[in-house]
Amino acid sequence: MTDRPQYGEYATPEEQRRLAGLPPLDAVADAPAATPVPGSAAPLDAPTSSASASTAAASPASAKPLGRPWDRIITIALLAYGVINVFMTAMSYLDLPTLMNQSMEILGIDGKFTNFAQGKIWGTVAAVVLVVGWVITAWLSLRRLRRGKLTWWVPLVGAAVTMIVASICITVPMMGDPAFIAYVSGASGQ
Repeated sequence: MTDRPQYGEYATPEEQRRLAGLPPLDAVADAPAATPVPGSAAPLDAPTSSASASTAAASPASAKPLGRPWDRIITIALLAYGVINVFMTAMSYLDLPTLMNQSMEILGIDGKFTNFAQGKIWGTVAAVVLVVGWVITAWLSLRRLRRGKLTWWVPLVGAAVTMIVASICITVPMMGDPAFIAYVSGASGQ
């Protein structure tokens, strides 16, 4: 292959501006800068070309704000609160037998939580559900924020759905505990 010059490679900046339909550089430097009136796209006496028209059309699209500022603030605040809540709750779910003993004590149930094997398994599952639920919620929220859509409700719905699934996971070992079953059957028999 030979190194042949490309189209316009030898053209001077003045020739390039003339071929593009733009005024010469001296005319642009000498002309006073026209300030556009708010609400108008360009000054009335400004020459338009296809290059300047496409640049002007591209500017508003690139300056488009991504969503409402209050929506962004509320969404990010809810996600931040959610990550703290998920961390604290997941840590307590990893030690589910202790959490169950405290819950049974608060409810006034006689006895201790003894379903340790299921408590460890389902506590870990519930902790993983919380983390995965938050990650999915954050991903969906950020995706909607980038598209400029209303998003504040996504963390709330994500938290509700995640907590329902995590609560079901916690219910499994609780319903297998003899002290809790005795309390439930005793309360229903009265």
